[in-house]
Amino acid sequence: MGLTVIEAEYAGACYGVQRALNMADDTIKQAIPITSLGPLIHNPIVVAKYEQAGISIAEAVSDIKTKSVLVRSHGITPKVREQIDDAGLSVVDATCPYVLRAQKAAQRLGTEHDMLVIVGEKGHPEVDALEAYGMLSGTTVMVVSCADELPDTLSEVVGVVVQTTQTFDALEDVLEGIRERGSEADLAHTICRATRQRQEAASELSRRVDAMVVIGGRNSANTTRLAEICTSEGAKTFHIESWEELRPEWLEGCETVGVTAGASTPQYQIDEVVDTLRGF
Repeated sequence: MGLTVIEAEYAGACYGVQRALNMADDTIKQAIPITSLGPLIHNPIVVAKYEQAGISIAEAVSDIKTKSVLVRSHGITPKVREQIDDAGLSVVDATCPYVLRAQKAAQRLGTEHDMLVIVGEKGHPEVDALEAYGMLSGTTVMVVSCADELPDTLSEVVGVVVQTTQTFDALEDVLEGIRERGSEADLAHTICRATRQRQEAASELSRRVDAMVVIGGRNSANTTRLAEICTSEGAKTFHIESWEELRPEWLEGCETVGVTAGASTPQYQIDEVVDTLRGF
């Protein structure tokens, strides 16, 4: 008898990612020469396919050779947007609407408070943009992933905005840290619904299977967090980017395996993994 393979109730490409992919597809269909400013999404396999289809990638506005630019789903800083305008480029803006909402919240909270805390992964493009929007008014902005990274002294009221793909546990840890320092948090709830659904579904499934396979780019923050959640629930967990990485020996002694996928993973990649597992 083979493995019983169970897919998480919520997994794979979220609205924001699917919207970005659809916009990229439209530019290809219209034969518009365009350059993506950074990888469109954090999925190397998908990004490579779009490169083969003609969407080149540039890491800086000054490197763009086409007349049109595709803004990645993670968004860009105000400075980069200004550079695009100055260069006279036509813009296809694939910034996730939930990321845009978080950017507006960061700008608002930065204006209203002396201190803004961003709960997120420092150096992630989405967080870089949130940080930049928060700093527009000159307020003090800090990026933390846990309460231990907070300074000992905070302002009386602290604005808090959250990377859209963060875990609720990380957010609650930081909020508790703010309270312990005698401060009040003015929180913008910017973790998106799709993130919450995927995290809760992965957590629930992990508790009733022997192993979990998590599909998505290793450079994907939300996929990495899904893998961490599965591991924390006690499931033997494997983070892969493609079905080709799967090995039968990983699952020796396992009767049930769960499958989930990050928000940058299209359904066809999930199907490939499920079909491969069912063949073991």
